[in-house]
Amino acid sequence: MNLPTWVSAIRIVHISFGMVALFVAPAAMLTVKGGQPHRRWGKIYFWSMAVVAVTAIVLAFWRPVIFLAFVAVFSFYFSFSGYRSLIIKRSVPGAIDWIAVALMILGGIGLLTMGLLHPANLPLPAPIVSIVFGTAGITTGLQDLYRFLKPPTDKNWWWFTHMSGMLASYIATLTAFSATNFRFLPTAVAWLWPTVIGVPVISVWVRYYRKRFRRKEARHMMEGMTGAA
Repeated sequence: MNLPTWVSAIRIVHISFGMVALFVAPAAMLTVKGGQPHRRWGKIYFWSMAVVAVTAIVLAFWRPVIFLAFVAVFSFYFSFSGYRSLIIKRSVPGAIDWIAVALMILGGIGLLTMGLLHPANLPLPAPIVSIVFGTAGITTGLQDLYRFLKPPTDKNWWWFTHMSGMLASYIATLTAFSATNFRFLPTAVAWLWPTVIGVPVISVWVRYYRKRFRRKEARHMMEGMTGAA
């Protein structure tokens, strides 16, 4: 199939920035959190994902494949939420945050509906993929909406939001790579194995840091009591 020149150009940009995101994310994960290298690699990853999302939406509407447009919103929201948590940790969500969470919920509803109804005129890789992604999108969006309406009391909430969002975003990046290149796997497996492996990893990582922060706070409290005595 001969593609228009502009479509070929956008595909090249999409693939190139997707590869950048795929290989830059581990650099951000393995560097000291909050340090300059971590910030640098994190920003490169975030903006690479932004380019990937925009080009994916353009290509999805050109084909058109609405499923891919929904997935693009779903995938980018995680990195957006993780990135924005660093900005709004000492303020309140802005209009862009409310718009983004609304799009995430609507996109999740769209994916879930497509998976459940599986309309013949809207091609899907597999209904279960759309159902899983749709459910995850709705759940994530509602959790963030609740956080906007009722700010967390945990002072480290932004850390967990940032970490979970970026890791979930990387799962989406791995998913795109797998779905495109691992054609030898059953379709549902190629799309879902990063989620099956990655979600428990995020859960373990979050629990580890929650315990670490609690120990740190307990130690500071004991030191304060000792100093007062």
